[in-house]
Amino acid sequence: MATAPLDRAPFNRAEILAGHFLLRHLAPEDLSRLASSAALVRHRSHATIFQKGDRGDSMMAVVAGRVKICTYSPDGKELVLNIIDRGSLFGEIALLDGQPRSADAVAIEDTELLVLERNRLMPILTGNPDTATRMITVLCQRLRQTSEVLEDALLRDAPSRVARGLLRLAGTFGKPGAGGVRLDIKLSQQQMGSLIGISRESINKYIVDWTRSGFISVDHGFITITDREALESLSDAEV
Repeated sequence: MATAPLDRAPFNRAEILAGHFLLRHLAPEDLSRLASSAALVRHRSHATIFQKGDRGDSMMAVVAGRVKICTYSPDGKELVLNIIDRGSLFGEIALLDGQPRSADAVAIEDTELLVLERNRLMPILTGNPDTATRMITVLCQRLRQTSEVLEDALLRDAPSRVARGLLRLAGTFGKPGAGGVRLDIKLSQQQMGSLIGISRESINKYIVDWTRSGFISVDHGFITITDREALESLSDAEV
């Protein structure tokens, strides 16, 4: 559901789209046409953007905020498949094959999206072989991420999974500083557990233990990795 505007400076739609790996090489006229047809939609934190099974007739670019892609077990247990940061796209799988959405998308903070409709985007993709090739690369990245989550669940014990989860977050949201690499995203322990696939209680245990050991520090909910080598050693452990 659309909401009231978020507080931020005006932006150029074409520049937002041109900053993405998939679209940056488009001809200026194609990029301008695509940008002008995109709708700006705003969602408040925790709002559902789409649900598994919905029609997949659009792809979305994150202008502000962040989005989690998630799915649920029959008993309601959540598994977070990915977190989409500012400047990234999501929703491309259903857009390409025209099938229903394969997961839910939920805003994890106040979020603004540019919505690219399938009937506007597909003619540009089919007319630009380079774009189609880049789309395959994006899909392969998604598949690799899913494979890593499955591998972690089957082959690694809880400390290794938590360490690998923190290192993956650092790869996307890490900001180097004097004290280490700060994760520029604030996730609750429940959210982290859903992302990594273990309980909130286990997340709490390792956060406390590793803070005492000096591997990480926590400041107002933001985690800084202070000993990357220690986490990398833990992440290599298998069941």
